[in-house]
Amino acid sequence: MTEQVTGAQALIRALEGVGADTVFGIPGGAILPAYDPLLDSTRLRHVLVRHEQGAGHAAEGYAAATGRVGVCMATSGPGATNLVTPIADAYMDSVPMVAITGQVPSAAIGTDAFQEADIRGITLPITKHNYLVTDPREIARTIAEAFHIASTGRPGPVLVDIAKDALQATIGYEGLPAELDLPGYHPVTRPHAKQVREAARLLVESARPVLYVGGGVIRARAARELYVLAELLGVPVVSTLMARGAFPDGHRLHLGMPGMHGTVAAVGALQRSDLIVSLGARFDDRVTGKLSTFAPEAKVVHADIDPAEIGKNRAADVPIVGDAREVIADLVVAVQAEHDAGRRGDYESWWRVLDGWRTTYPVGYVHPEDGVLAPQYAIQRLGAIAGPEAIYCAGVGQHQMWAAQFISYQHPGTFLNSGGLGTMGYAVPAAMGAKVGRPDAVVWAIDGDGCFQMTNQELATCAINDIPIKVAVINNSSLGMVRQWQTLFYNSRYSNTDLHSTRIPDFVKLAEAMGAYGLRCEKAAEVDATIEQAMSLDDAPVVIDFVVHQDAMVWPMVAAGTSNDDIQIARGLAPQWEREEE
Repeated sequence: MTEQVTGAQALIRALEGVGADTVFGIPGGAILPAYDPLLDSTRLRHVLVRHEQGAGHAAEGYAAATGRVGVCMATSGPGATNLVTPIADAYMDSVPMVAITGQVPSAAIGTDAFQEADIRGITLPITKHNYLVTDPREIARTIAEAFHIASTGRPGPVLVDIAKDALQATIGYEGLPAELDLPGYHPVTRPHAKQVREAARLLVESARPVLYVGGGVIRARAARELYVLAELLGVPVVSTLMARGAFPDGHRLHLGMPGMHGTVAAVGALQRSDLIVSLGARFDDRVTGKLSTFAPEAKVVHADIDPAEIGKNRAADVPIVGDAREVIADLVVAVQAEHDAGRRGDYESWWRVLDGWRTTYPVGYVHPEDGVLAPQYAIQRLGAIAGPEAIYCAGVGQHQMWAAQFISYQHPGTFLNSGGLGTMGYAVPAAMGAKVGRPDAVVWAIDGDGCFQMTNQELATCAINDIPIKVAVINNSSLGMVRQWQTLFYNSRYSNTDLHSTRIPDFVKLAEAMGAYGLRCEKAAEVDATIEQAMSLDDAPVVIDFVVHQDAMVWPMVAAGTSNDDIQIARGLAPQWEREEE
């Protein structure tokens, strides 16, 4: 006889069956039936967050740090709508996540019932797929499908909205389906061999090639294959904000990060190239600058698992649809065949130009003359002391760019940030999720004082649940990146960007009130000792309030909407491109 269970019990069993081990969430009326059997589960850990947005970002951090699907749960109406931002964030950055929401009873749907919101309609543009489940017999199958869709092809978020009466109804439980039937969902993973051979031919024939590496390489776990390809070719590699760690910093072939705040060498390499081989990147505006002026002499090989990305922003001469790991592995074979046939690229003159830029225009900063702590120095020393095995989760703004610039990343999955959506408040809950997924790793959230004040309530979650993350607050008492733009483009008219964070709140007291350790550092001479003290504290979260200079700026910079040719290395200073090329 088939076992009789409630829809809620079927949900919990299905989550266990697909391999989920952690759920971040908050109960409420519509989802409440699911929380009763969740209490009995020995295989699912539930982390009770303080805000649903925190649940979503924690699921993202868990997924990005582990490669597994992150899970978050919320009730109907405002609970579900509070998940919209992390869902959109996961969609932009291709993070595998399943968001489960309760919905009002099926008979009340469409009546403007208490706490009703059409979360399926709301999230339709920002999910890979979403479901409204009103039949309890469909719960297990839907969960299985959701996890499959979230984690295959181009990863992304899937929403499962379940009516309350479906959770309460009793059904015969038959387990997860033996096979999934998803007509129309057939992600291509194997690339076309002819296209790969053409890409290899162009690589050995070009004089100024660049490997343009995006976050898809990390999602595909293709860092090892990328290393082999780069070494085989001997061509320059640039890694985007989302791909930091995909190729090791310090490697002779790595020119650093391209884009709005990228290195001069990386930006120049793309701009002056005659061949761009894009691997899991999407030619977004923060990399290309003014699109019509981007890399005017370059042919483009564009490899991506999502066919919708190819040719979307920049026409591809050689389009390759496939999983980045498969594409790169096949490229290695194809390039080796070219070499075996006596065809090798000659990049010597190209490297002379690139090395000239790299030597002449390194990323650096100036210590303030008034003795106030330089934020770049604090972040640089944090990376040096915590080391390349740590996981760093950045918020959004100046501190995010400095974390990308001044920490050396050697491994994929060690730099987590909100790249596409640019979500303030990401760092603390994402670090929480990363620490849950990788409990043996040291996890640092690098946050600004603006970002930190959006989601710092999750410190209480961390303290209560024994999740000892560490937080570096880069406190310039401002919305720093907005202030930088006001300095450069609005005649230093600082409209509503002063947060007064060096006075209110007191971040040390706030940390202590949340059950965390609170430390403050205001001088360069104290930075190392403060970080080392934080590293020694493992029984609770730690917050360091780094009080830094208010007018520090992120350089280099390509102003929004301008050409990469107009990159500035400091205010009013541009690299001498033509002189370096002569």
